Formats: sequence, structure tokens, C-alpha cells
Amino acid sequence: MFWSRKGVKSDTANGQAASSVEGGPRLVTANKGLVAHNLGKSFKKRPVLKDVSMSVQRGEAVGLLGPNGAGKTTSFYIITGLIASDRGSISLDGRDITSMPMYQRARLGIGYLPQEASIFRGMTVEQNIMAVLEVVEDDRIKREQNLEDLLAEFAIEHLRRTPALALSGGERRRCEIARALAAHPNFVLLDEPLAGIDPIAVGDIRDLVRHLKDRGIGVLITDHNVRETLDIIDRAYILHDGRVLMEGGPDEIVRNDDVRRVYLGDRFSL
Repeated sequence: MFWSRKGVKSDTANGQAASSVEGGPRLVTANKGLVAHNLGKSFKKRPVLKDVSMSVQRGEAVGLLGPNGAGKTTSFYIITGLIASDRGSISLDGRDITSMPMYQRARLGIGYLPQEASIFRGMTVEQNIMAVLEVVEDDRIKREQNLEDLLAEFAIEHLRRTPALALSGGERRRCEIARALAAHPNFVLLDEPLAGIDPIAVGDIRDLVRHLKDRGIGVLITDHNVRETLDIIDRAYILHDGRVLMEGGPDEIVRNDDVRRVYLGDRFSL
């Protein structure tokens, strides 16, 4: 495990949003968590999502999986706010955030880590983290303390003055996660975190997801590496032809005949 502090809890682990948006969305449902309901999307009149519904609760890791062309990437991007749905809704703890842009969703506690490197390459590690802290925390002393806590939590204190360009892949990912947590998210959305990494790094991602869950953060993962993803998550949604084929735990998914027929194949095993 690459962090040195255990049991660190975020300000949002008790179920309260870290911040609010002025003139924010109205309360539309009592459902807790991050919820997508009946999402629909077409590109050039071709439907790619057909009434897709899913949810993520705090403290759990959920996978969004399926064969190529199933609609998982489109669903994921709609939830992050990167693209808009044609119909359906997204809610956060009962608040309708469907029409909110990505930056407003971030203010309400939805963090997003893209597959590509997202750190500021011209800054040092501590400057990357402080760039977020200066936006979310007005008190200078608290900013400094939060910075020290995050550097220690992810064991990157010795890298604090290292330029981002000089970091290894694993060090860069730790810096990105620390920076994301500086905004006190309730949920973190991970886009292809297992793409192109070695077995040791897969173990690091597994520890990372467990650490986020221990913080009370909900995690949504989309990835093409199905075996490794199923080893990390608590449950998953399997999409096929723009619809949710099934939802369940890893063992349930592997045993499902329909999932094996259209996605996993007969020889797949965990």
C-alpha cells in the first residue's frame, strides 16, 4: 500500500456535500448517492443508450462494463458531465444535476480522473495539490495543513518539489489522486485506470480503490480489463446493445449465462 496514513476520513464521508452551488438544483428525489435514471442517447439518429439506469453509493466501488459498442463509455461520460443525454436524469443525493456542467458537479462532490495524464506538467507535486486547495479552502493555515496531510497520506512528501514531468507513472497517479481528494469529493469516477499498466500497478489501483472506500467515497470505474476490474469492485453493471444486461456482484456476473454469451465467453473465470 503506497499511503502511510490509515483511517483518514473526508469531510463528506458522513453523507454531507462538501459544498453547494449558488442557485443550485432543486431536490427531486429522496434517493441517496449518485443515480442515473433512464438515460437515452443517440448519435446521428443511431441510439447508443436505451433507458440505462444505475447508481453508486458512498463507500462502494461499482464497475461499468460491457463489450465494445455497448454504451459504457457514453454512459460514463454523461455521468461525468462531459456529454449531455437526450433523455433521462442524473441526481446526486436527490438533487437533479442533469443539466449541470462538469465544473458544477465537481463543486457538489463529483471527482473525475481521466485515463490521460491530468496533472499540471509545469508545476511541482505540491503546486499541483495547492492549486486545488486554493480554490476550495480560504484559510491559509488549513490549506497548508491539508497539503501536508495529503502528501503524507499518499507517501509523496519526498516528491513535493519534484516537477510533474519527472514523475513515474505510479507517482503521477498518486499525485492526481491526492489533488482530486483536495476538493473533498463524495464520488470519484475513474476512466480506464487499468489501461496499459503492469501487475504491480494493478495492485496499487486495487489498494487505491480500497482506500477511497475507507474514506467513505463512492467509486465508479469503467475499464476494458474485465478480470482486473471485477477483482476490484463490489458490484458491476454489464451493458450490451445500449441497455443494462444485468447488475450484480462479480461472482453473479461470471455465472450469468447471458453475460458469458455476449461478453465474457465460456472459458472466462476469476
